[in-house]
Amino acid sequence: MPDVGEGLTEAEILKWYVKPGDTVTDGQVVCEVETAKAAVELPIPFDGVVHELRFPEGETVDVGTVIIAVDTGEGDAGQAAAEAAAEPAAAPAPAAEPEQKRQPVLVGYGVAASSTKRRPRRQPAVPAQTPARQAVQGELNGHAPAAVAPVPAATASFAPAEVRPLAKPPVRKLAKDLGVDLATVAPTGPQGTITREDVQRAVAPAAAPAAPAQVPVAAQAVPAPTAPAAAAGALETRVPIKGVRKATAAAMVASAFTAPHVTEFVTFDITRTMRLVQELKTDPAFTGLKVSPLLLVAKALLVAVRRNPEINAAWDEANQEIVHKGYVNLGIAAATPRGLIVPNIKDAQAKTLPELASALGDLVATAREGRTSPADMQGGTVTITNVGVFGVDTGTPILNPGESAILAFGAVKEMPWVHKGKVKPRQVTTLALSFDHRLVDGELGSRFLADVAAVLEYPKRLITWA
Repeated sequence: MPDVGEGLTEAEILKWYVKPGDTVTDGQVVCEVETAKAAVELPIPFDGVVHELRFPEGETVDVGTVIIAVDTGEGDAGQAAAEAAAEPAAAPAPAAEPEQKRQPVLVGYGVAASSTKRRPRRQPAVPAQTPARQAVQGELNGHAPAAVAPVPAATASFAPAEVRPLAKPPVRKLAKDLGVDLATVAPTGPQGTITREDVQRAVAPAAAPAAPAQVPVAAQAVPAPTAPAAAAGALETRVPIKGVRKATAAAMVASAFTAPHVTEFVTFDITRTMRLVQELKTDPAFTGLKVSPLLLVAKALLVAVRRNPEINAAWDEANQEIVHKGYVNLGIAAATPRGLIVPNIKDAQAKTLPELASALGDLVATAREGRTSPADMQGGTVTITNVGVFGVDTGTPILNPGESAILAFGAVKEMPWVHKGKVKPRQVTTLALSFDHRLVDGELGSRFLADVAAVLEYPKRLITWA
């Protein structure tokens, strides 16, 4: 599993495009993986025949773990290299060192060349075969403990008590909370890693006898359904928290409890902008481009940033500094099948309206296809979230971590409105602006929001305020 950068440590294998026996060539995409940022395709870095796929689809794998073995067909040396890739070494050896080297195999991003080497992980292969582990495994599988042979003196130094079980911090915390000794848990994860399921199975036998007492009396008269029927009628469905959903949750919690949020609202007549949208759709300058109200909201926000540059900043806690930015990387919150992501348009302030339309169209299309790269989601300064597409009037959006403000664009609805002294049907919408009160005080936030609304109410200000 290559290091795709951005500090990511693991990725889920979404789909294999090859199978054992297939011929592959250098640069051919062999699988698609999902990181906490996005889905990316992985090319193979050499020619040969697929020898083995080490992990199935849906498995989450740590960066640096061998996921595929390929026979390069270069005689005995090539076969030895393929076998070294397919089977992890029990102890670090010089011959295995090239397999551990981090390589920037992804096009467009990845790690730079470095002399940094990954510390080899100790393999718990011997402890997993000790009598104590065999006995525990047998009990977990529902078998009576079997008699085992004494441990030979030559393997006594590998007793489970002397090897620290391999488990991630969340799994260790779960084991501690449940009172489970990890040394007694049989690992089923990659390379002998103990998973959450392993810990839960370790306590399952003790909890099983108490289960009948918890079943409601009415339910006891119902015959036990088959496995498929039980799944179909289940009242709860558990989905693992991983990938984009996991990263989004962590980012939102960190943002909500780090930056003091303030949200302000403005409701106004957007009829003139909606007319302008229809006119631009027939303008030759926008041929082949998608023109939507969101495009003009984005342009209005950029005009407001130019008039209120102090809002385009970031809080540097480590250095105790406020970083003012002379560029706008405009984030657009996008709902995708894998969860919410926020790619951004780099240097949006320097783009003409047609260029902004093109960048916005490319951003949305790439996000919907699940092809947004991690680099496209880094470095944002302010964000727009279009909740109006769901028919929602407004909301109180949470800041994207590291940014100073986020604008929610609500649904545009025809409503009775006082226009030129008379009540008329007009198209009305609501904007909501959340901002970091450490960076943005009430006056600045209010002025910025009022400017965005003013441009959208009278779009000729796109020219007069430019």
